Amino acid sequence: MDKLHEECGVFGIVSNDDIDVASDIGYGLIALQHRGQESAGIVVCDTKGPLGNICIHRGMGLVSEVFDKHAMSTLRGNIGIGHVRYSTTGESRVENAQPVFLNYLKGTLALAHNGNIINADNIRQELISCGAKFSGTTDSEVIAYKIAVERLNSNSIEEAVIKVAKSLKGGYALLILSPQKLVGVRDPLGLKPLCLGKRGDDYILASESAAIISVGGEILRDIEPGEIVTISEGKIESDYSLRQEKRAHCIFEYIYFARQDSVMDGISVHTARLKGGAAIARRFPV
Repeated sequence: MDKLHEECGVFGIVSNDDIDVASDIGYGLIALQHRGQESAGIVVCDTKGPLGNICIHRGMGLVSEVFDKHAMSTLRGNIGIGHVRYSTTGESRVENAQPVFLNYLKGTLALAHNGNIINADNIRQELISCGAKFSGTTDSEVIAYKIAVERLNSNSIEEAVIKVAKSLKGGYALLILSPQKLVGVRDPLGLKPLCLGKRGDDYILASESAAIISVGGEILRDIEPGEIVTISEGKIESDYSLRQEKRAHCIFEYIYFARQDSVMDGISVHTARLKGGAAIARRFPV
């Protein structure tokens, strides 16, 4: 590595007041812009609209460059997810921009991902042997395809997500959008951050608390390591079947990746940096 790199950022919101959420997602992504400046994307859906009404816009560059007034005017829906990308896997091209979007036998699916899946190549080869064709080269697309395949033999999208999450190895925070549900997943070790917020009757999931604050929301809590949370019809349900005792939070979130006004797992990033500097000074006095 010749330099330090950013990490991806994810942002999702469910409005129970039938308000278009694209602009909120855009503001949330701007608050997460430091986590990725390569590409940006938004997917939204009207939960009360016809099947297949999902709208998507993605592009290379900063959020302000990808989403002009015309692009935002085409994104109509009260539930959605967004993503800013720095490539940890896959080439830097628009086909690898997120969220990943799929049409499959049981409907539509969109996925935004922060992290690295170390067994993604094995899963990719398994899917290719069954006839899957990938348009990009990211592990995020592999996860989305795997969820779509599992959904064919599951009673719900969250059941399919649980099956897939159990097969993933690595650190990740996922947002999965189905036509009427938003599902968030944090890896069992808690390597990648994900937090939950609320604004009125709206619920928000984001990589950092600062993004929730930026759209006028309040922080409820961090998603726990190994937790799978489903938001639908104003209700939140959690599954903890991925939970384990071991924890391994990413120290670089506190040192470099996160905004200093964010709070992660109850720890202020700004305070962590001050204490880290003090600890270095004690150990290496100058």
